[in-house]
Amino acid sequence: MESPRIIAGVARIVRDVGIAEELAQDALVAALEQWPRDGVPGNPGAWLMATAKHRAIDLVRRRERYARKLAEMGRDLETSGPRNHLDEPADPDDIDDDLLRLVFTACHPVLSAEARIALTLRLLGGLTTAEIARAFLTPEKTLAQRIVRAKRALAAQGVPFEVPYGPEREARLGSVLEVIYLIFNEGYAATAGDDWLRPALCEDALRLARVLAELMPKEPEVHGLAALLELQASRSAARTGPDGEPVLLKDQSRARWNRVLIRRGFAALGRAEAVSSGGGPGPYVLQAAIAACHAHALTYAETDWGRIVTLYGMLAVRAPSPVVELNRAVAVSMAEGPGAALPLVDALAGEPALREYHLLPSVRGDLLVRLGRTEEAAREFARAAALARNKRERELLWGRAEECGRLR
Repeated sequence: MESPRIIAGVARIVRDVGIAEELAQDALVAALEQWPRDGVPGNPGAWLMATAKHRAIDLVRRRERYARKLAEMGRDLETSGPRNHLDEPADPDDIDDDLLRLVFTACHPVLSAEARIALTLRLLGGLTTAEIARAFLTPEKTLAQRIVRAKRALAAQGVPFEVPYGPEREARLGSVLEVIYLIFNEGYAATAGDDWLRPALCEDALRLARVLAELMPKEPEVHGLAALLELQASRSAARTGPDGEPVLLKDQSRARWNRVLIRRGFAALGRAEAVSSGGGPGPYVLQAAIAACHAHALTYAETDWGRIVTLYGMLAVRAPSPVVELNRAVAVSMAEGPGAALPLVDALAGEPALREYHLLPSVRGDLLVRLGRTEEAAREFARAAALARNKRERELLWGRAEECGRLR
């Protein structure tokens, strides 16, 4: 949980994300050695950050150019002021700034788009190499090599650890938004593991989106992403049951939706619309508008599915993908009935990107249930369960398959 913050804080000192990751790991090892003997400190996160920074300072001092580096550190310390390293909690604003610098550094154009996303998810999102590989349907070995090469490229090019300005910031913005979005999604519905939700990832992504919105107030897509994450996060408490099992949207208690986050989402969406140019809404603004349709509805039955179909149609034009088409088919099924949506889903069966995507047979199974074809639906849910990597989601899908079997 603390690793991304430590890496970000240390990277500001050593200006090398690869070395920063190693020093963060050293601090964690030191904790494993000392805490069982001396006890866990009152503020474990601050202890880890201080230990890693002390090691970073020692490393800088050993370098040939230590004088210049120490001067830079001195200026940073003069700006930020003195701090009690071990006992005082880190300033949340400082953490956000460092994390944001880390995102922009990892999204430098010297790296390929795939490398930017993989590196940032590894450093900032706290995801393992295996989790990132699963998310992108890439062999783990290939993904690991991509991350190593990315770290070396940043070091070789001497990429500064900073949030860029002007045209350079604009050039990296798309990758930054995508990374924040992917981190949130992994927290919102984990691709693997025993838990369906990973709240810490959602919180990190949401915090970054808010900081970015303050940093770039005239960018509609930045506000669109912030609105989308606020509205999605508002449902978190209702998305799992007492034992951590997933609760589908139609079964969620909307009384448990966070109204404060919903209001924040509406406000961010309003800001996005206020600064939009004549080119029409972008992908994140459109997705936020879809989430707003759900948030406006007091019950599942009151959802404006017709508008959601229209918004997905616009999204398919701005950011075409098989997943968008699958989501549009779900909306069509609610607006026009399962019979109208089934051909749309069947047309996606040959899409290579969806071949191992468990939600394709899951959606098809749901449509078949609503059409009374429970035997076929049972097979689809079983296939979806076999493809699902998350334990909680797999259990849900097996349960639906068994329920369909009892209805035959």
